[in-house]
Amino acid sequence: MESKAASTTDAIAKMFHFLRLRTFVMKKKAANQTSVLRVKPIATILHRNTLIVIGLSLSIASTSAQQKESQTYSDSKSTILLGQSLPLSGPSAQIGKKYQAGAEAWFNEVNRQGGINGKKIRLISLDDQYEPEQTIRNTKTLLDRPNLLALFGYVGTPTTKEILPVIEKRKVPLIAPLTGASILRDNELKMVVNLRASYQMEIDKIVDSLVRNARQKIAIIYQDDAFGKDGLKSAESALKRHGLKPYAISTVQRNSAQIQSALQVLTSTQPNAIIIISTYVSSAALSKELLKRDTKAQIMNVSFVGTRALEQSLPVGQANGIGVSQVVPFPWDRWIPVVAEYQRLMRVNNPSARFGFTSLEGFMAAKLITEGIKNVQGPLTKETLLTSLKSIKKVDLGGFQLDLSSNNNQASNYVELTFFGAQQWEP
Repeated sequence: MESKAASTTDAIAKMFHFLRLRTFVMKKKAANQTSVLRVKPIATILHRNTLIVIGLSLSIASTSAQQKESQTYSDSKSTILLGQSLPLSGPSAQIGKKYQAGAEAWFNEVNRQGGINGKKIRLISLDDQYEPEQTIRNTKTLLDRPNLLALFGYVGTPTTKEILPVIEKRKVPLIAPLTGASILRDNELKMVVNLRASYQMEIDKIVDSLVRNARQKIAIIYQDDAFGKDGLKSAESALKRHGLKPYAISTVQRNSAQIQSALQVLTSTQPNAIIIISTYVSSAALSKELLKRDTKAQIMNVSFVGTRALEQSLPVGQANGIGVSQVVPFPWDRWIPVVAEYQRLMRVNNPSARFGFTSLEGFMAAKLITEGIKNVQGPLTKETLLTSLKSIKKVDLGGFQLDLSSNNNQASNYVELTFFGAQQWEP
């Protein structure tokens, strides 16, 4: 059945068509007259008619917007509304898009099964291009939405950091942000629940592995923002446990492939290991130049780099041997039940979907928040959701365990190291 909006749009289109035809006929008549005085009334009539149509259009648009808002409000009793800000365009878009795809694969499955207690999950995703100023604007927009239950799956430390004072003041939960920064694990924060292990845990494992393999001249290249500085602090702490200090330190800029300064530091100091704390944009640019110079240093990245994006940003074979710490299991290991489920639902959502660590993390994050929602006792509110999440104890998702009983703001301590090989990981 044709909707009212469609019928209205069709009526407007017909009116514009009528006016254009009338314009043509009247101009034709005017052209046949010797006097130009007749043209003025014609133009006036056309102007008035145009104004009438524009006014009608605006009136209908306003009515449609009001109806849409009314519909959104009236649907609140049957909808669980979540809000998200993440990069969906710009240099870091691949990280945001993969994370969003994984989350949607699970939320869509929940909705296909009838939702949670009859309520469907709706995720509003706004693009911030991995820029803090836009994240703040997006967050204000989301917080103004009636019936917003929680913020979910924000991506990045410098972006997420900026909205922490707001959510604490407004008492709105932030669930499973894609960042391992220590600032998100501060016990003073009451509104944040993390899924993933911290950057400190990732870098501890990286440094332990490097030292074990006699690579003690470890240089640190970090993104010059909250994310990178948190990583630098974690690296210094990890090295200190082994009686070491960074062999060299340099910075790169967020969303930038300008790596000349860092490259100069590395080529002049010749470390035998390099930890890069940045996204794939800078890491790929730096790795390319280092490999051109036939570096023998072991290059390592933390999980936020975006594993697939990094591999795709490098020429075929050039990523070989580069390491990345991971906070979720191997996305191609179907022997792990939750991975098999993830693969199946990713393909249900998109038959040509490709698997990866970032989308698997988004999938796990979505499972975490739905676990919290399902176990709420009484009415579903921001407060009851937080209480439910923080009471999660040893919940097995199928080879991946959630536990917030000992640390009520981080559900997983899972970390493993992976390395690019001569072939792609996928079967």
